Amino acid sequence: MKVRGCNALVVTLAFLSSMLFSGAMAVASEPSLVLNGKLTQGSLIRGQVPVGSQVSLNGQSLTVNPQGKFVMGFERDAQATHTLRIIAPDGKTHTQTLTISKREYDIQRIDGLDQKMVSPPKSVLERIRNDSANVARARSGNRNYDAVFTRFSWPAEGPITGVYGSQRVLNGEPKRPHYGVDVGGPIGTPIVAPTSGIVTLAEDLYYSGNTVILDHGMGVFSTFLHLDSITVKVGEELNKGEQLGTLGATGRATGPHLDWRINLGSMRLDPQLLITDSE
Repeated sequence: MKVRGCNALVVTLAFLSSMLFSGAMAVASEPSLVLNGKLTQGSLIRGQVPVGSQVSLNGQSLTVNPQGKFVMGFERDAQATHTLRIIAPDGKTHTQTLTISKREYDIQRIDGLDQKMVSPPKSVLERIRNDSANVARARSGNRNYDAVFTRFSWPAEGPITGVYGSQRVLNGEPKRPHYGVDVGGPIGTPIVAPTSGIVTLAEDLYYSGNTVILDHGMGVFSTFLHLDSITVKVGEELNKGEQLGTLGATGRATGPHLDWRINLGSMRLDPQLLITDSE
């Protein structure tokens, strides 16, 4: 059975026919602005403004590509109100206050893990540091690549067994929140690209096992953890639906599943919010 995601609440403040992703409803505003996504904690928002505009969120400048498209995100525990500022090509400044909804997160208790995976021995600390540095490099680009503005699909078929934002307690020890969505299934289930992307990492890591990272452009990356096998190499460009590996239980995993994550740079966002009921 294919898993289904949450409805995406689309907020739009004018229609731009050149938007690549669908689902926008339009009302009048000045200047023309489209925002696509659910205004809630953990959400990735994709937007478009007139070509040549500048955009900032809470005083921080956002990258706007030559077509006037940009992305922004709200972290797991983001505050309720945010200020979006647009400087139009004519130099006029327009300010929009965005209000995002608060979410309630689950607490998950997982017992029976090998203690070395909960509190790793000193002998593997250097490997963990190297893994973290490699992952940071793999997510460090800000490529002008349009895949992020297209529709995302589920990378695997199966039931959802873990959700974004949940707090995990491993062997009785509280850990940082879970920042992905878990899809269960048998070992060997194909894992495919949820939308087009360029492979920036494909290797075995201590915690996440066989891991692949895809760059979807504009600083947005998908990460696929605990794979049984990897079928791609760094530098390959995948089309949506092309296989990148198989579902597994490598690394710190209690059973076979895919842990799919979305990052906007270092910001960890909810992949499930990118999936709509029309998928």
